[in-house]
Amino acid sequence: MTIHLDGPPTTLPLRDVRIHPDRLIGRRTEDHAVSRSLPVDAVAGDSVATMCVDVVRSALDGHDTTEKMTRVAIAAAGWAHDGVPIDTILHAFHEGLRRALDLVAARRDDASLLDGFRTAVSTSDLLCTTVTRAYIREHREVAGEHHTAVHTLASALLAGQPTATTARESGIAVAEAYSVLALWIQEHPDERDTRMNGAVVARRKLRRVQTALAQRCGERALALLSVDGGTLLIPADLLADDELDALVDSLARAARVDIMAALVPARTAEIPAAAERAHELLDMVERLDSAPGLYRFTDLALEYQLTRPGPGRAELGELLRPLDDHPELYETLRVHIANNMNRQRTARLLHIHTNTVDYRIRRVAQLTGVDPTQCSGLWQLRSAMIARSFHTRPPRRRSRPAEQGARQLTGTAS
Repeated sequence: MTIHLDGPPTTLPLRDVRIHPDRLIGRRTEDHAVSRSLPVDAVAGDSVATMCVDVVRSALDGHDTTEKMTRVAIAAAGWAHDGVPIDTILHAFHEGLRRALDLVAARRDDASLLDGFRTAVSTSDLLCTTVTRAYIREHREVAGEHHTAVHTLASALLAGQPTATTARESGIAVAEAYSVLALWIQEHPDERDTRMNGAVVARRKLRRVQTALAQRCGERALALLSVDGGTLLIPADLLADDELDALVDSLARAARVDIMAALVPARTAEIPAAAERAHELLDMVERLDSAPGLYRFTDLALEYQLTRPGPGRAELGELLRPLDDHPELYETLRVHIANNMNRQRTARLLHIHTNTVDYRIRRVAQLTGVDPTQCSGLWQLRSAMIARSFHTRPPRRRSRPAEQGARQLTGTAS
């Protein structure tokens, strides 16, 4: 890897600089604390500035820079592994290059400056390309290892398996208690667009959600997510209960679609049962066409109990059987109850007159023998709709914690 020169070698002014690398990055170090951001071995040994000067020397002499570029790539991978921001590295390289060229320019005549500038541009491009490629490659490997560690630990917690070894190997501490969230992520409209690759759109949506989660919770949140939802384990000491609503809202904004979530707090040992209950609660609010957002078990305990299997649920469901042949009456009742019995709102949503709403509600009372305009009747009919939803409306998302773990580990979701 050689950059050919039209002029004579010009490294003489740089020979003393190698002995004093601080002269190249002194002001940058003071102003931007580069030395505090870089690993110890990068600053003390093969510093960014020194490596830059070495490459510039070889380039300006017309020598092969392959070996030095290999050292640069290895160092960049090390910085990526240590979590050094790439902009810090690139700024330091450019600063070293600029200072080195300042010293060269001070001792050259104007006629040779153009050749030196061309060499500098080529060298800068080569350095940036080498550093960025090596950095990104290593960063992806590190991110992949962390991603796998998170999935392994989350799967173990959801399965109720021992986690001490997994936590120690991954470096992720297991909290004493978690907020267990079951998530349903709505399909993005572009996923149904025949002009686009729906799978690619879905994966991009998922990556946006994962990025937003990492920005909000760092590395402590454990997630098993696919493109249509999954399970989140948020340490209880990381986010307070009232902050979880904002978290769900931020994930929805990142996904650019609605997100529905159900929350069940749990001690670490109780996570498997809590996750199963959270997904049952999410199924319920989906079947009931509830609005997007976060739902807590304590807020919907009555509805949850009404949906449990047993003779009571079956008997409640039978209350609405007379409406089976009148779907418009059932739909009007459902929308009317959801709108808190507001005639104008129900009429507007169904595109009918308010008098038609009143007529249909009277017909519901005649057919079922229960008057929805009375408090007792309204309670009975709403309970019947909740119980019946488990016979007539499948959930939009059927994944359970164990299923999600299997899907993630087999690579069906990314």
